[in-house]
Amino acid sequence: MDIIKSIEHEQLKNKIPELKIGDTVRVHQRIKEGNRERIQVFEGIIIKKQGGGVNATFTVRKIAYGVGVEKTFLVHSPLVEKVEVVRVGKARRAKLYYLRDRIGKAAKTKEDTGARIENREITIKEEMTEEPVEEATVEATETPVEAAPEEAPATQTEAPAVQEVVDTVKEEPVETVKDTAEDAKKEEK
Repeated sequence: MDIIKSIEHEQLKNKIPELKIGDTVRVHQRIKEGNRERIQVFEGIIIKKQGGGVNATFTVRKIAYGVGVEKTFLVHSPLVEKVEVVRVGKARRAKLYYLRDRIGKAAKTKEDTGARIENREITIKEEMTEEPVEEATVEATETPVEAAPEEAPATQTEAPAVQEVVDTVKEEPVETVKDTAEDAKKEEK
């Protein structure tokens, strides 16, 4: 895979909302003000979608105090918390720029009465689950010197350390090897 594509693939969200032109949506956006963070909700009609991959964007338009306001959001931005569909609208065009010239009720799309409001999400990349790695069991007949090198690679695996600690505590053969190692040290003294 190309280096740029692999880096972009890491930046993609796992699931994105299914957005359609003409839908009325609420976009929950994280805003930083100094050292504080808050979530601001922007509600309006989606008038266009464009781009693909990491650069995919959608533009939402609303009228606030008689002035039209448009905001463009990146679909895969970590600042966009969630997108809720409030109303499903009918649109027969890909871009609804004609809404910019309209005021009041005319600035809205007709509601698709038969459609259900569902916040469906599109899965882009599936979450990979790591299977637990089976570790080789140490037999009690082996000498303690040979057992130590076998345990060292187990701590260097890519699995989280918390799982390894839990696994090593639960294994009975490992505990018996430790007991025999302590007995061997006592005999040497």
